[in-house]
Amino acid sequence: MKFGKTIKIFLIDGDPNGRMSCELSNWSGKAYKIPRIKIKDCTDRNDLSSTGVYLLFGKDDEGKDQVYIGEAESILKRLNQQLNAKDFWNEAIIFISKDENLNKAHIKYLENRLHDIAKSANRYRIDNFIIPTQSSISESDRAEMEEFIEYIKMLVNTLGHKVFDEKREFKPKQKQETFFIKAARGAEGQGEPTSDGFVVFRGSKAAGSTVTSMTSNFVVFRQKLIDEGVLLDKVDYLEFPEDYIFSSPSTAASIVLGRNANGLTEWKLKNGKTLKEFETNEKQPS
Repeated sequence: MKFGKTIKIFLIDGDPNGRMSCELSNWSGKAYKIPRIKIKDCTDRNDLSSTGVYLLFGKDDEGKDQVYIGEAESILKRLNQQLNAKDFWNEAIIFISKDENLNKAHIKYLENRLHDIAKSANRYRIDNFIIPTQSSISESDRAEMEEFIEYIKMLVNTLGHKVFDEKREFKPKQKQETFFIKAARGAEGQGEPTSDGFVVFRGSKAAGSTVTSMTSNFVVFRQKLIDEGVLLDKVDYLEFPEDYIFSSPSTAASIVLGRNANGLTEWKLKNGKTLKEFETNEKQPS
C-alpha cells in the first residue's frame, strides 16, 4: 500500500527554470535539480561539496533521451569536470544526504543499482561506457540504500524524468487489466493504458502489411519503427521484441492493425469490454 507524500520544492533563484532543491518529509536525503548553465553559480551551496550521486540528462545525436549516472565524493567538483567532459547534457539531478551519512561504498552501491534500474526500464539511452561496479556493504546498509533508491526514483520522476520507471505500470493482480487486439494480416497484440499513453507488450504481433487507405504519417511512423528495430520483420507479421509505449491507444492500434483505427474501441478485455467502456465504466449493450 502506498501512502501520500509531501515534497517541498524550493526555487533557489525564484525562477522555475533555474536551480531548485527538493526534500521529502521524514527523509534524510536531499535532491537538487540544476540546469547546466547554472552549475557555475553553485559555489553558494556548501552541501554540494559533499558525497552523492548525480544524473546528467539530455538528448543523443538522434534526439532521444539520454542519461549519465555517476557518483562523487565532491559533487560540485565533479559536475564542473563534466562541463568539459560531456556536452550532451543540459541539466543535472543530484542526491546527497542532509546528515552526511553517505560514504564512498554507499554511493558506489547507489550508482550501480541506479544504472541497473535504468537499463531494465529501457526508456533512456545510458551514456555510461563502463558499468559501475557494486560495492560490498552490510545487510543493514543495503536496506537503507534500497530505501534511498525508492526516494530517488520518486523524485526523479517528479522532476520530469521517467528514466527508472518500468514501461508497464504494474498494479495489484486483481486490478491489472490486459487489453487485446486481433485482426487480419497477422495482427495480434496485447497491452495496457499507462500515464504515458498505451504500452504494447513484447511479443505482440503487428500486421505484416498496411492497407492503402492508411494515413501517410502512420505509414511513415510504422516504417520508422521497423528501421529502428522496434518492429522486427517476421515475413507474415511484424513483432515487438520489447515493450513499446505509444502516445495514445489509437496510435498503438493503428500500428498493430496496419490501418487507421480507434484504439478506444479496438482494444478489448478478454470479456469483450472495450477500452472506452473500461475507462468510462459504461455497460455493454445487452
